[in-house]
Amino acid sequence: MAEVNKKKEELMVPRINPRCPADSNPYSQWQTSTPLPAEITPWGKRRGKRERERERSQPRRCGECDSLLRLLRSLHREILAGARSFAIRCLPPLSGRMMAAPLLLVLIVSTFLQIWASDPLFFEPFDESFEGRWIVSDKADYQGIWKYSKSDGHEDYGMLVSEKARKYAIVKELEGPIVVKDATVILQFEVRLQNGLECGGAYLKYLRPQAADWSPKGFDNESPFTIMFGPDKCGSTNKVHFILQHKNPKTGKYVEHHLKYPPSVPFDKNSHVYTAILKPDNELKILIDGEEKKKANFLSADDFEPALIPPKTIPDPDDQRPEDWDERAKIPDSAAVKPDDWNEDAPLEIEDEEAVKPEGWLDDEPEEIYDPEATKPEDWDDEEDGEWEAPKIDNPKCEEAPGCGEWKRPMKRNPAYKGKWSAPLIDNPNYKGIWKPQEMDNPEYFELDKPNFESIAAIGIEIWTMQDGILFDNILVASDEKVAESYRLETWKPKYKAEKEKEETEEATYGFRDALSGFQKNIFDLLYKIADIPFLEPYKIKIIDVIDKAEKQPTLTIGVLISILIVFVTAIFRLLFGKKKTQAPVVSTSETNIKTAENDAPGSAEDKEENEKVDDASGLRPRRSRRET
Repeated sequence: MAEVNKKKEELMVPRINPRCPADSNPYSQWQTSTPLPAEITPWGKRRGKRERERERSQPRRCGECDSLLRLLRSLHREILAGARSFAIRCLPPLSGRMMAAPLLLVLIVSTFLQIWASDPLFFEPFDESFEGRWIVSDKADYQGIWKYSKSDGHEDYGMLVSEKARKYAIVKELEGPIVVKDATVILQFEVRLQNGLECGGAYLKYLRPQAADWSPKGFDNESPFTIMFGPDKCGSTNKVHFILQHKNPKTGKYVEHHLKYPPSVPFDKNSHVYTAILKPDNELKILIDGEEKKKANFLSADDFEPALIPPKTIPDPDDQRPEDWDERAKIPDSAAVKPDDWNEDAPLEIEDEEAVKPEGWLDDEPEEIYDPEATKPEDWDDEEDGEWEAPKIDNPKCEEAPGCGEWKRPMKRNPAYKGKWSAPLIDNPNYKGIWKPQEMDNPEYFELDKPNFESIAAIGIEIWTMQDGILFDNILVASDEKVAESYRLETWKPKYKAEKEKEETEEATYGFRDALSGFQKNIFDLLYKIADIPFLEPYKIKIIDVIDKAEKQPTLTIGVLISILIVFVTAIFRLLFGKKKTQAPVVSTSETNIKTAENDAPGSAEDKEENEKVDDASGLRPRRSRRET
């Protein structure tokens, strides 16, 4: 039995492979004759269940390991390949089961790191109030109040700009800085302009590490940032900003570089998601609602103003133009003489001597006269308001005549006009061209393969806006484009789809109302024309009265149309076939119903009395129902 236990111990201690260097063997550091404590394993300290649960409850990310995780993710395949090579070259010749154990462990660790690196580096869904986590600036200029508010029409919450014409500033410090250099970084957030955006910003600032004495409560427009990204609109400005503050390694100064020709801000009031994708190959992509709107290269002078790489040479500021340098390409001909027949005093226009006053011209009639129907207002006070004068109107007599007032010949262009004489221009024999200072080496020039991005230590919103109702939501920083896309589909897409459906429904409803209103107007215009037909003269007053009532109650349009059509047909029938005795036209049930609706409709007693007077004046006998007949 003792020999068996001794054999097991020998198997548990791996032997050094002579093909591997001693310093590269992972087992050399713990290969000793002293037995290991029970709580120690070759892979480290054995953790209990409580320790594992406590570790899972802690944040998995730290700023110092973000870059390492992204590097491990990008080298995932290389890790696996290296593990296989190491196992073949360096591991001792163990049995198949023991050989598979370290390989399986490497595979599990590598897969775990792959999943870990795919998580977002930062995500703020605003599932709970931001107070305590986001710090509002206490600078005097920023009086705008941030509110934790629900998005209109959704159960989703965000951070709301609640007042008009205010400056706002709020910042969130990250647990650790996010490394941007030599990495793929996706910046993404949602904004909903619930009341539109006429003049103001809705962008985010990704702040670089601040000075040691900096406080979040001191956040303002002077706080240095790495990237500023988001919509901005005011006057002629309408763009999605992307601004990079880049440090010049020669001077140590930070320079703002603006993206040229950025995309425009969507004009509607729906939720939109803005995405900036920064890649280690210097590529930048701007997406709006997941659709690519702009693609640029950080090192291209065609994409950023000013360019990240300064020009090699610049104009010498000390160089001055010589006094005898002549930049005039043409000069007046000093030998030229003004012609004798050149009259500089001739006017541009003269009277047309061939014009004749039209017949019927009213010389004694003014073009405007005092309105004869105008009366002095009762509250007019001559002492305070001055002497009252009736307003003037166009003279009606002038409308029929060719014209009124004093007739004058029209003007025409003077054929003798030549203007002020000047000598013709000739080539300047002393012309040297446009002077430019000489070029000199640019002391701020440097070469660059990749931008020196500063890390992101905080995310802030510092804006001035004339509109309220700007809602920020789902602020994300990730290292994987698929992660950003999944968040877009999960958080933004359902909201946007619901908003578009509501917008289309409202547009269809308003469009139907406008069409119905236009239809009713055309119907009323037609009815008024029908009322003017001569053989309907006995019924004109009644028809107009019904039309007036229908205009006040548009829902009666169809009924009124049917009633007047019946009256029209009845009048034609009597006109063609005559009549035995004078009686009122036959009234249909629909007309009776309309009359009942008119009586039931809200209105004053004076309106009803006026309608009764119109009925009496029309000379028609009172209507009788079918039962009375």
